[in-house]
Amino acid sequence: MSTAPAAHATTRSAEEQARFERGLREMFEQHISFNQLLGLKIVSLQPGDVRGRFAMKPELVGHFTYGRLHGGVISSVLDAMAGLALMVAIAERHPQESAAQVMHRFARMGTIDLRIDFLRQGLGQHFDASAKVTRLGGRIGSAQMALHNDGGELIATGAASFVVS
Repeated sequence: MSTAPAAHATTRSAEEQARFERGLREMFEQHISFNQLLGLKIVSLQPGDVRGRFAMKPELVGHFTYGRLHGGVISSVLDAMAGLALMVAIAERHPQESAAQVMHRFARMGTIDLRIDFLRQGLGQHFDASAKVTRLGGRIGSAQMALHNDGGELIATGAASFVVS
């Protein structure tokens, strides 16, 4: 019985991986203006552990009497985190590519479906968002997301699909 030789994928060097992570962080936090408006910052870019955080501020309030986070902010943050998780997964899928090559792959990404379940009022001083890829195909990627307040309460969950090709 003969077997095919094992495929040896070259991996991105530590320097090139650091370049990718810096570029992704810069794009996400500085070049996407809406993320700046939200104050969304990356906490973790590890595959399977993509997290972000943002502080409550008056511009994000949806109900002025109660000071609750606007539902559109919740949706936007979870959408952004899903996209970020998929970007990390795409980079992992193409370890032989340079940071610039991987970043170029993101030019055609876009949300095609987004579902948000609002579970509790958006009350807190800051909020933590996370996303995990559930499927990454050649053309479509999917993720599940969660948003917690500073007390650890689950505020909302979501599921999203993106065009990734």
